[in-house]
Amino acid sequence: QVQLVESGGGLVQPGGSLRLSCAASGFTLDSRAIGWFRQAPGKEREGVSCTSSVDGSTYYADSVKGRFTISRDNAKNTVYLQMNSLKPEDTAIYYCATKRRLYCSLSENGYNSWGQGTQVTVSS
Repeated sequence: QVQLVESGGGLVQPGGSLRLSCAASGFTLDSRAIGWFRQAPGKEREGVSCTSSVDGSTYYADSVKGRFTISRDNAKNTVYLQMNSLKPEDTAIYYCATKRRLYCSLSENGYNSWGQGTQVTVSS
């Protein structure tokens, strides 16, 4: 059974950093694409970053480029999202998701397994 469990969220001041983790089970990371998404109150869920399994390529939303970094540890079957220079507008519930494709995308299309989400709040 495919399962994703996020952790690492919390309250941080503007300019601070957090590292989110997405622990996967029921499959191996090298067989699937992984994406990070977020949903802020009153807004639609949006793609933040993703990583492809076939070539390790990564993609980022324009709003997080240069501040967020996605990485994967295949030995631990875990994907990370390092978030630096956090802004209040980064406040959201962050989800990781996977799809049976080698290449990732920032669109939700095709992602059929989702974690429960972890809250990130950026506030002074």
